[in-house]
Amino acid sequence: VPRNYDPVLHPFEVAREYTRALNATKLERVFAKPFLSSLDGHRDGVNCMAKHPKSLSTVLSGACDGEVKIWNLTKRQCIRTIQAHEGFVRGMCARFCGTSFFTVGDDKTVKQWKMESPEYGEEEEPIHTILGKTVYTGIDHHWKEPVFATCGHQVDIWDEQRTSPKCSLTWGFDSISSVKFNPIETYLLGSCASDRNIVLYDMRKSTPLKKVILNMRTNTLCWNPMEAFIFTAANEDYNLYTFDMRFLESPVMVHMDHVSAVLDVDYSPTGKEFVSASFDKSIRIFPVDKGHSREVYHTKRMQHVITVKWTSDNKYILCGSDEMNIRLWKANASEKLGVLAPREKAAMNYNQKLKEKFQFHPQIRRIAQHRHLPKSIYCQIKEQRIMREARRRKELNRRKHSKPGSVPFVPERKKHIVAVVK
Repeated sequence: VPRNYDPVLHPFEVAREYTRALNATKLERVFAKPFLSSLDGHRDGVNCMAKHPKSLSTVLSGACDGEVKIWNLTKRQCIRTIQAHEGFVRGMCARFCGTSFFTVGDDKTVKQWKMESPEYGEEEEPIHTILGKTVYTGIDHHWKEPVFATCGHQVDIWDEQRTSPKCSLTWGFDSISSVKFNPIETYLLGSCASDRNIVLYDMRKSTPLKKVILNMRTNTLCWNPMEAFIFTAANEDYNLYTFDMRFLESPVMVHMDHVSAVLDVDYSPTGKEFVSASFDKSIRIFPVDKGHSREVYHTKRMQHVITVKWTSDNKYILCGSDEMNIRLWKANASEKLGVLAPREKAAMNYNQKLKEKFQFHPQIRRIAQHRHLPKSIYCQIKEQRIMREARRRKELNRRKHSKPGSVPFVPERKKHIVAVVK
C-alpha cells in the first residue's frame, strides 16, 4: 500500500496507535491460555526431568518410586517405562550425543541406560551400573566429552569407562544437593551445598575455585547458555539470585516474587529468560535483567512444583510436581500455535511493537501486568509487602535517631550475601 509519510497528513497518528496498542494488550490477555496438556502415568511425585539433547519431542522424567519414563511430546504419551532404582530417582541427565542417559538414586547406584527401547525378547537392563559408597543426590553430564559429575557427600568427576571417580572435589563437609556443568566454558562446574554455599570448581585444576555463602540454603543453580559467567541460583528465602561468577560479592540481580522456597530453575535457550519452580505451587518466568516475573502459571490441582525444564526450541515449559503429573505450558502464554500466514505474522509483529512502545502507559501497563493468583499466594504476597514495609520503616526510624553514619545503607543485593571465600 503506498503511503505518504508526511507527518502533517497524519495529525492523530499517536492517538490511533495508542488505541491499537490498548486493543492489542487486551486481546493478548484474552488469548492467554498457557496450559496445553498434562502427561500422567507416574505413580509417585515427579522428582527430576531431563531433556534429550538431539530430539525436541523426547523428555525423560524420574519419580519418587524409582521409576523412569520417556515421553513423546508430540503424541503426549509415555513410550517407555523403566524401574530404575529402589527409592527415589534423585537425578538424571542425557549424554551429549543422545544415545544414552544416566540416573542416580537412593540405592547408592549410578546407572547408564540406552535411549532406545530394548529389542523384542531383550531384557530391560542398564548398560553400566556403578555402586557408590554414599547416596548420590544429583548428576550432570559434560557437554562435549564422555565425562559426568555426581554429587552427594562430595562432587565426583567420573570417566564413562571407569568404575571409580577420576577425582573427588570437596570444600567443607556437607551434603551437596546439585551439580551443573557450564555449557560454554565446559570445564567449569557449579554446585550447591546444604551449608548455604554455592561452590565453583574447575575440572582442569581439580580444585574448588571459590564459594559464596548466602543467608539461606540454595536448592539448585542453572548456567546461562549464552553468557559463560552468568548463573542463577534458586534459594530457600523465596528469591532467585543471578550471579556473575567473576564478581560474587553481590548478585547481578535479585529476583523476588515467589512466596515460598524456590526448588528448581532452568534457562531458556536464548539466555534472556528463565523459569523457576516453587514450593508455593506455581511456576514463574523471569526476564534475566528484571527483579520481578513477567508471568505466573498455576492450576487448582498443581501441588508443590519440584522440577521444571524449558524446551530447546524456546516454545514450551515442562514442570513436574508432587501430585504425579508433568504439565506442558506455552512459554509465551498468548502465542498462537501452528503455521501462521504472512499477514498474521506481520500483524503480530506490528502489535508487539505497539505494546513495547506504549508499555509504560498506566492503563496499558495495568492490563498487561494483571494476573489472577490463587488466594493463598495473593494473601501471602500482601502479608510480605506489609512485613517489608515495616522493616523499611524501622530502619528509617533507627537511622533518624542514631548518630550519623552508625546505621549504614545496605543495598538489597548485598543483604543476602554472608561472605565470599576464595
